[in-house]
Amino acid sequence: MDIEEIKEKAKLDKYEISFHAEKERYAEDITICDLETAIYNGEILEDYPNDPRGPSCLILGYSQNQPIHIVCGHAPMKWIRIVTVYIPKMPKWIDERTRAKGGKINA
Repeated sequence: MDIEEIKEKAKLDKYEISFHAEKERYAEDITICDLETAIYNGEILEDYPNDPRGPSCLILGYSQNQPIHIVCGHAPMKWIRIVTVYIPKMPKWIDERTRAKGGKINA
């Protein structure tokens, strides 16, 4: 996936948030503004081109000085689908860039 394409689609509101991502966003107290801000300044941390559900990637971005992980893929009509969103923390993450030993891929 291409980060510039993801950023452009986010700016044009051409994205959808899965039910799972919406539940996680609410549980982590991540606002839509936080989500969009993290995408706008984000980078692809991991790419999952062979995901059985379709190509996806893990974006690391920041909002209000807080790291946010966003897993996204393609949706119908060439939109972006936000699959999940969360704040990286133990036990799965040592820091926002480093998986903990045994931390599985979230895609």
